[in-house]
Amino acid sequence: MTDTATQEIPKHSVHTLVFRSLKRTHDMFLSDYNHPIEIDEKSLDLRKSIKAKDDYGLVLNMPREERPKLVKQVEEERVVEIPQEMGDNIVQEYEPEIEPESAPKAAPIFPSSRPGDSRSDSKALTLFASNQTAIAHRRNTISMPKPQWHAPWKLSRVISGHLGWVRCLDVDPSNEWFVTGGTDRIIKIWDLASGALKLSLTGHVSTVRGVCVSNRHPYLFSCGEDKQVKCWDLECNKVIRHYHGHLSACYALALHPALDILVSAGRDNVARVWDMRTKAQIHSLEGHTNTVATVKCQELDPQIITGSHDSTIRCWDIVAGKTMCTLTNHKKSVRAITLHPKLMSMASASPDNIKEWKLPKAEFIQNLSGHNAVVNALACNSDNVLVSAADNGSMYMWDWMTGYNFQKTQTVAQPGSIDSETGIFAMTFDQSGSRLLTGEADKTIKIYKEDETATEETHPINWKPDLLKRKRF
Repeated sequence: MTDTATQEIPKHSVHTLVFRSLKRTHDMFLSDYNHPIEIDEKSLDLRKSIKAKDDYGLVLNMPREERPKLVKQVEEERVVEIPQEMGDNIVQEYEPEIEPESAPKAAPIFPSSRPGDSRSDSKALTLFASNQTAIAHRRNTISMPKPQWHAPWKLSRVISGHLGWVRCLDVDPSNEWFVTGGTDRIIKIWDLASGALKLSLTGHVSTVRGVCVSNRHPYLFSCGEDKQVKCWDLECNKVIRHYHGHLSACYALALHPALDILVSAGRDNVARVWDMRTKAQIHSLEGHTNTVATVKCQELDPQIITGSHDSTIRCWDIVAGKTMCTLTNHKKSVRAITLHPKLMSMASASPDNIKEWKLPKAEFIQNLSGHNAVVNALACNSDNVLVSAADNGSMYMWDWMTGYNFQKTQTVAQPGSIDSETGIFAMTFDQSGSRLLTGEADKTIKIYKEDETATEETHPINWKPDLLKRKRF
């Protein structure tokens, strides 16, 4: 008895135990592989009926006067399978073209959408059977509606005065002056009407990458590659507050239109929300895995939107300080975002294409393809004119609603610049939307205006009803 109790239980190696487990699993599931699930005919018919109604609901009922054309097409192609009931009616009416014996007796491809109807008048039945490829192609290529006419834009004024690239600009809410910042570390304030320099502010020790004028206070905010975020009092023209916290260069700045908060973002992959008055950091919006290149604020949710070099766009909950949704449609760095001044929608720019989104749920609307360059800036006015500007100096004007590209221009560097200094880094409309300001690599600010002499006759829209809209993906 004692010998039996003290007998050692045989030990097996891990290798043996693993193979035993594999064998048991194999024996357990092997028999199921050769027995596929039987097809349920009732479910299959229901699925076909729902798909027919969903995809072809608008053309499901065909008028009787269209049948002669359809029968002729059937006779020429000899491909269509006509439902029995429909076939009998067609044969009686058009006996010279189709012999009674040649009418196929096949069942309808899709059941009728109307219960109790013995005869199917479905146009989709025949079209789907005769030309499936054509229908699929037609569904994927939707015709573009006629775009709104916009006057072409032309260069109105060139302002020089910076000693380096002009990296950022913003317009005063009163529409009397605008502010610029650049690689010369100087913030300059200019008169919008005359283009004259009014003031220069020094204080940054590196490139100024963002400027923003408050519409609620006499304050100007700036940020730069020196990790500093500054608040300037425009009544005494000096810095009154510093916001410390960024671990690397600060690239973008935005003010909330209704609250006393400031959002800055940069190369530390974080967007920081600041209390304007107390200088306290309210939130550190973490989630991006690369430089945050642009940030926008609005009154309605999502109140903070950021775009990053990790090719994503994030919409943030300003109360919880967490991501509401992440948009991963772009394949390359998102360098610019703009909000439509009237509609609840936004546009984002990347070297792959420009995308429009419907807010607040950030639902994809359409692609604006064709600007094949590194798009650095976007701007939109209330007349539905969207402008994109790129590293190579190209500017594309789009109709916001339809995505139609109505103008392409190329900026010209000022005399003395090299060819590579044609890039556009910043862009914005003035408060009226009638003037477009750009900050460029040739150290100038350019102002564009609409051509007042242009009409629909002199500059017609190059549009046709069969113009295909870009694919949605």
